[in-house]
Amino acid sequence: MSLFKKHKETLNKAIDAIHDRAFFAQYPEHPSPKIYGEEADKDGREKFQAGLNKKFEDLLQESPEAWVGQEESPYMQKPLGILYPSFSPNTLISRSKTAWSQWRNISIDDRAAILVESLERFKERFFENAYATMHTTGQGYMMAFQASGPHAADRALESLALGYEEQKRFPEKKLWEKPMGKFNIQLNKTWRAVPKGISLVIGCSTFPTWNSVPGLYSSLITGNTSIVKPHPGAILPMAIVVAEIQKVLKENGIDPNVCQLAADTYDHMITKELAEDPAVKLIDYTGGSAFGSYLEGLKGKTVFTEKTGVNSIILDSVEDVDKVAQNLAFSICLYSGQMCTCPQNFFIPEEGIKSPNGTISFDEFAQKLVDNINGLVDNPKAGPFVLGAIQNPNTVAHTEEAKKLGSKVWMKSRSIENPMFKEARTATPIVVEMTTKDKDKFTKELFGPVVLLIKTKNTQESIQLASELAEAHGAISCGAYTTDNLTKNAIMDAMALAATPVSFNLTGGIYVNQNAGFSDFHVTGGNPSGNASLTNPEYVIKRFTWVGFREPVEE
Repeated sequence: MSLFKKHKETLNKAIDAIHDRAFFAQYPEHPSPKIYGEEADKDGREKFQAGLNKKFEDLLQESPEAWVGQEESPYMQKPLGILYPSFSPNTLISRSKTAWSQWRNISIDDRAAILVESLERFKERFFENAYATMHTTGQGYMMAFQASGPHAADRALESLALGYEEQKRFPEKKLWEKPMGKFNIQLNKTWRAVPKGISLVIGCSTFPTWNSVPGLYSSLITGNTSIVKPHPGAILPMAIVVAEIQKVLKENGIDPNVCQLAADTYDHMITKELAEDPAVKLIDYTGGSAFGSYLEGLKGKTVFTEKTGVNSIILDSVEDVDKVAQNLAFSICLYSGQMCTCPQNFFIPEEGIKSPNGTISFDEFAQKLVDNINGLVDNPKAGPFVLGAIQNPNTVAHTEEAKKLGSKVWMKSRSIENPMFKEARTATPIVVEMTTKDKDKFTKELFGPVVLLIKTKNTQESIQLASELAEAHGAISCGAYTTDNLTKNAIMDAMALAATPVSFNLTGGIYVNQNAGFSDFHVTGGNPSGNASLTNPEYVIKRFTWVGFREPVEE
């Protein structure tokens, strides 16, 4: 059986899911022994541990020019000691050019089959990747498993399925006939989806796999070669992915340099050299706005960015304030606010929040939120694992900065003990009260566990501020609580114009932070938080060009 036949059903199901937008997951998100095997977790943990303080030799990239690595575990606060093969930008570009001549001539069906097969191989390393993600990003175990494993693989499958379908949208050839009266003009026409060249994927330190694989697989399925430049602090998760892609490529007689890892160090980063090389035509980036804007300004490049944003919660009216406070407390604490979708600015009317049991005052809600945060972080069976660890020590500085912003600190940030890792770098949320007079102080993202409770005149002003901030500074998510349809429609209209998706009235086990593959578009590309969306058609069609050929039919 051919590789394409093996994976055709998976590919078709993924394409159907993209159109249907209902729940679909090719890769189960729960690390159940029944699904992944009784020893899968143990084997993954042992493989991760066995790789510490050694060279990572899984990659099929020959003749390293050096071995580098500076990753540090936020849980142990000591280096992982893993070294990766390092290459100059010129070497990476040269090898990518050579591999492109082969990869771009592989059929779309075969490219799709190879890429799906690589995800199936990656599935066998989900648990190893979970520990790699934990000890580079600080994510809790469950989030690390889900985000870097099944959810990332589903996003990759979604991207390659969309790219596959877009390249199949038009026929490869057609006999074109135009009636001219007594005779017809006949032309043989053919079309090719032509890839643009070399793509560069620039990873981030907090979600190294989830944020990188959509761009990587979108470029590969459309016939481009890829150079993956992970963050120096989080290389291992993507090194595992690249290694599996390379192995499948080689098994199918294809140059493994179609996909290369470009490991570097903090003191000698090669990102700009790669990005500015004329041979690099596509760039995918997740990270800070300043560098993202620099990339967007490069000439001759097609750039896809996800940058920083200021996410809002609009509180107008609720059915059950306790459920709302509980839900929002979890959203705030999840991975210590180190998520691009985490809420920061909470807009609350000065007259309070309406409910069936009367109005909840600003102070009452603030206290309920603080109580729920404390209840979660002080629960030894939940708090340490929901919070995880702080990836970058500089993130903790944002909690100190937040102290000086408002009139009252409702809750100070503090560290808590992780029972499994005594040296874990932790920080609970800081909750600060502010007013609209402080507008200039809450217009930027304070990445990490920072919550700003902003007192507004009324809900109308809350909506206005949330939409203005999204338009001017970007937003990736927005949460809103209202029981009034007119207010709901007003929020939808204002935030839609600000190109920001809204989650209404979330309680229970679904949170504003979360995005579902095959259903939710992550980032809209319509405000300063990013110029691209995971995963809409534009995300893949800008990676190739349709080129037509025609000639008269021989008589």
